[in-house]
Amino acid sequence: QLQYLKSYNITDILLCVGYLGENIQNYFGDGQSWDVRIKYSFEETPIGTGGALKNAKDHLEDRFFLIYGDSFLPIDYSSLEKHFLEIDKMALMVLYDNREDTSVPNNISLDNRGLVRQYEKNTGNSILQYVDAGVLALKKDILDIVPSERTVSLEKEIFPDLIARQECAGFVTLQRFYDIGSPERLKRFETYIKQHCN
Repeated sequence: QLQYLKSYNITDILLCVGYLGENIQNYFGDGQSWDVRIKYSFEETPIGTGGALKNAKDHLEDRFFLIYGDSFLPIDYSSLEKHFLEIDKMALMVLYDNREDTSVPNNISLDNRGLVRQYEKNTGNSILQYVDAGVLALKKDILDIVPSERTVSLEKEIFPDLIARQECAGFVTLQRFYDIGSPERLKRFETYIKQHCN
């Protein structure tokens, strides 16, 4: 992941870590071994995806990519950034057109303007078109609607709010993503890595 990001000149990395976060920090250090710069945001107790982002606010730029740590998507980040600047919305979700079985149900639909119309993170729905691929472009202003000092889920609380405000757009890709949320998915990712990496 770090090497792929660096190939798009993304070299300032912030890792939001919790349980055993020190082990992650001990392994990656300041990122010098990968020719990137890594900082860390620690959470003492689990505070959800939104809480982790709020906790990291002092380290974030006005615009940034959010990448879930358990997924990998070999996407063109330059095109993603360009589209994000053009649409001027608070959030841009990368969506996979789920033609190939990823073992993850479709959970998102778009309207004819490219805005997210419906999002069902955990349940999925056979009539929905896309699945979120674990990569987003966000404005730091999103933190203004994230409550402080409690557990907050981006998926259950913040994204529905952004969708209602018409501030969440979709960026569709045909490039499949890989996540390691189950032993089967981990095995698929390991196969992909063996085929594509030296």
